[in-house]
Amino acid sequence: MELSYQSTRGKEANVTASQAILKGLAADGGLFMPCFIPRLDKTMKELSTLTYQETAYEVMKQFLTDYTEEELKNCINSAYDSKFDTEEIAPLVKADGAYYLELYHGSTIAFKDMALSILPHLMTVAAKKNLVKNKIVILTATSGDTGKAAMAGFADVEGTEIIVFYPKNGVSRVQELQMVTQKGTNTHVAAIHGNFDDAQTGVKKIFGDKEFAVQLEEKGYQLSSANSINIGRLVPQVVYYVYAYGKLLSGGEISDGERINVVVPTGNFGNILAAYLARQMGVPIEKLICASNENKVLYDFFQSGTYDRNRDFILTSSPSMDILISSNLERLIYLSTGCDAEENAGLMKQLSETGSYTVTPAMRKFMEDFIGGFAGEAENQRTIKNLFDRTGYLIDTHTGVAASVYHQYKEQSKDETKTVIASTASPYKFSGSVLEALEGEKSAEDEFKIIDRLSNVSGIDIPQAVEEIRTAPVLHQTECDVDKMKETVIGFLA
Repeated sequence: MELSYQSTRGKEANVTASQAILKGLAADGGLFMPCFIPRLDKTMKELSTLTYQETAYEVMKQFLTDYTEEELKNCINSAYDSKFDTEEIAPLVKADGAYYLELYHGSTIAFKDMALSILPHLMTVAAKKNLVKNKIVILTATSGDTGKAAMAGFADVEGTEIIVFYPKNGVSRVQELQMVTQKGTNTHVAAIHGNFDDAQTGVKKIFGDKEFAVQLEEKGYQLSSANSINIGRLVPQVVYYVYAYGKLLSGGEISDGERINVVVPTGNFGNILAAYLARQMGVPIEKLICASNENKVLYDFFQSGTYDRNRDFILTSSPSMDILISSNLERLIYLSTGCDAEENAGLMKQLSETGSYTVTPAMRKFMEDFIGGFAGEAENQRTIKNLFDRTGYLIDTHTGVAASVYHQYKEQSKDETKTVIASTASPYKFSGSVLEALEGEKSAEDEFKIIDRLSNVSGIDIPQAVEEIRTAPVLHQTECDVDKMKETVIGFLA
């Protein structure tokens, strides 16, 4: 049975999966959602014996119904191969009573690789399927990880150009170097003078500019997105939660049907939404614990029912979560209205015009299994150090936020449910902050001296992805103001 997609704001419906992936964002500014959330057709016991690639097929075939079995398996096998430094793709590591789902074994050492390794393959198949003659321009904003992972995925992919905007001084040095040293004749990156929300809003404005779309069309281009707003990003993320449950089951850590909790360090809300979709597909997940840093807009939302981005933007040691406009939350809001696109569109209009909206008591009840928590900088550092001192297991600053919130929740609720923590980046992606957590003081040394010292202190090998940028030449040096993003896009495509 073919699953169609519709916009969360109601103006587009009966869109195929491949069309939704190509478009990225709906024409009315909404996000594509399936007309229903499909169920897995294998039991968790059956799924527990499968490889990551086999699990990916079982999950993705339910959502991407206009892809043939051969097309989908080719996309999966091309994505999850030797680019990952472990055959497991997403290993589970038990440490200090929790299970850390390591999502950073891909080529850019962050969880964005899990979806962005496959998106270019899904998109090129979609283009052929829909007889697209234009060159596809992937336009994306990044808070640090999406940019590099998308550029690595789309580099030199025929029929595509990729343009990434990131906040100058708003990403780690390793994140920045990974982007500005990216090879590929079709890759372009610009640092904007603003924060991530500025970059994301600017990109959304470009997508909503109908005249600009016509202008691009005349030049033989059409826009698409690699941000987590693209359903082709979200669906592959569901896979690793299904896989994690299967691994716990096959490893004898849980019994069949036993419910687990999931903790996710959250910025744009896509990663935790994927866990929710896994639950709706049949994975026995109990609580979805949404961990925020000091930009705790989501924590406040789950506490009060009011989403309010009218607040100071704080730069933290977990920059990929320094976000005040969590785009993927719109998908949950839409579901919580009973898929009432008009009601959802009204709330999103309020957000755009006033910076806030409040959901109804019925909508809050729908979301009651989401638990909000947040951790400040000092608590994050303590958690990283304590975990390493006690167990020798080292986590990055985003995973540190999640682990902090997990401990808070456990202490307050006395809930002993076995818990998976999404570990979203290698400690080496944020080596300065991780070393500061371990040693108690900020180092003024060069980034790569810090990396070497972290390796000495931790005994953990430096990933190849970091070694590669040590001497790589800087290939991208464009900077622009927020109001010049459209002109920058034109410049790149000229």
